[in-house]
Amino acid sequence: MIHGLVLNDSFQESIEIYHSMRKEGLSPDCFTFPFLLKACARLLDSKLGIKLHGLVVKAGCESDAFVNTSLVSLYGKCGFIDNAFKVFDDIPEKNVAAWTAIISGYIGVGKCREAINMFRRLLDMGLRPDSFSLVRVLAACTRIGDLRSGEWIDDYITKIGMVRNVFVATSLVDFYVKCGNMERACSVFDGMLEKDIVSWSSMIQGYASNGLPKEALDLFFKMLNEGFRPDCYAMVGVLCACARLGALELGNWASNLMDRNEFLGNPVLGTALIDMYAKCGRMDSAWEVFRAMRKKDIVVWNAAISGLAMSGHVKAAFGLFGQMEKSGIEPDGNTFVGLLCACTHAGLVDEGRQYFNSMERVFTLTPEIEHYGCMVDLLGRAGFLDEAHQLVKSMPMEANAIVWGALLGGCRLHRDTQLVEVVLKQLIALEPSNSGNYVLLSNIYSANHKWEDAAKIRSIMSERGIKKVPGYSWIEVDGVVHEFLVGDTSHPLSEKIYAKLGELVKDLKASGYVPTTDYVLFDIEEEEKEHFIGCHSEKLAIAFGLISTAPNDKIRVVKNLRVCGDCHEAIKHISRFTGREIIVRDNNRFHCFNDGSCSCKDYW
Repeated sequence: MIHGLVLNDSFQESIEIYHSMRKEGLSPDCFTFPFLLKACARLLDSKLGIKLHGLVVKAGCESDAFVNTSLVSLYGKCGFIDNAFKVFDDIPEKNVAAWTAIISGYIGVGKCREAINMFRRLLDMGLRPDSFSLVRVLAACTRIGDLRSGEWIDDYITKIGMVRNVFVATSLVDFYVKCGNMERACSVFDGMLEKDIVSWSSMIQGYASNGLPKEALDLFFKMLNEGFRPDCYAMVGVLCACARLGALELGNWASNLMDRNEFLGNPVLGTALIDMYAKCGRMDSAWEVFRAMRKKDIVVWNAAISGLAMSGHVKAAFGLFGQMEKSGIEPDGNTFVGLLCACTHAGLVDEGRQYFNSMERVFTLTPEIEHYGCMVDLLGRAGFLDEAHQLVKSMPMEANAIVWGALLGGCRLHRDTQLVEVVLKQLIALEPSNSGNYVLLSNIYSANHKWEDAAKIRSIMSERGIKKVPGYSWIEVDGVVHEFLVGDTSHPLSEKIYAKLGELVKDLKASGYVPTTDYVLFDIEEEEKEHFIGCHSEKLAIAFGLISTAPNDKIRVVKNLRVCGDCHEAIKHISRFTGREIIVRDNNRFHCFNDGSCSCKDYW
């Protein structure tokens, strides 16, 4: 009975049967202990587990391999890793199951390096690991991002022919995905003779999370053609990809492949849907999903707060935070990232300071580097550049590229060419392959007549083979995502697009707009200025939207870089004389252009 209940995951019932057995005056034997210890491990009942360990010794079962392995697993899962190792170390002949148990124990307490070292010892003992031990050690490599050890294990798996095992291969895919090596993940995935929904989902999420949303969608459609129904994780991946591309119609269609109740009852799915709607500029739909969610955990609340902040509904974001507190949900670090971003978008410096200071004083949360980055961004954009710089220097941790990049944003906005030189030197040290920092620093040197320094920066770029990141823009029309590059002529409707651009240029001049060069110094790294300024990718996408959609349709564009100052001014004019609402999401924020104005109030 105990055996049967444990095999059917009825762990509490198996413990009750054990107590009934003891009342009958019967004692467990070497066959009973492994199942009872497994039940204790799954229930994290260390108290009963320790009592059972005492009975193991009294019953003379301490030399039984199955019992000892179960004890190692019990102590490991309950967090007593030292006790687990003592039991493991006393096992005279350790089998693969015992090694796997101690490896799993180390992973459970976060000691992934020790887990990998134990796996090496397993091989040194001449044992051949099974699929479960390989999956576990790959999980350890994934957690700490140990690419070198993972590649070594990959080579070993190939050598012993275990790569054909679907569970091992899927773990390899997951490992490479989370280490950001999508090329190798794709190679393992393509080589799998048998693919299950887990492997498909892992690849789709990998593409989406590694900045390859179009590849994620392509693979999603391929999965559907293979007859697979998306699970929770595949759906999260495809919704993230749609959010990245601003593909609202496609996201709607994909979400309809699952019952809406699955979204409303699953916080992970619900959060992905809220995020997709918010990033596609449909905060009304995101709000409807949030209100209908049957279970709202902290992640769901955070998604709604961040969505409102991103969409410019700052007061609503603050109000929702108040509701969250009243509901008894404790805020976490991500909650305050959303609140501080709301303050940044609206220029609310005093409110931002209050939220930042309340983290420790009220909520006993230690500000992390992302919170400092938000505050630096807020202060810099508001013109408090010296205060922002002092905050960077006084941080309890080393500032990363995001923090220095936030200060760079303030320097750009307020044209501080002195501080920007200091900032860019830090950014080049932190991001030696980021072309934008080199080009911008070279421009600053040139503007200050430091010709030799400017030439030196350009020379360094050439020596290191650093190339500029091209500006891409995406627009969805009738469920199809169209991609544009600066000066792009590859689109089938390219001739009509450029004809429309010509019309827009004439209308822009008639409306009093004059292309400015004031932004060149601070914007040139975004997209090459030697191209005609009207050929920037977002303008091409907007021109395509104007000729491809109905007069009352909103035009939604997503860009991978920051919208340059000149384009921002031009799009305001275009929204006025075309009578169209144009929503552009760049790598910094939302811009909702309507009737000659922008939702950012030019605070960008």
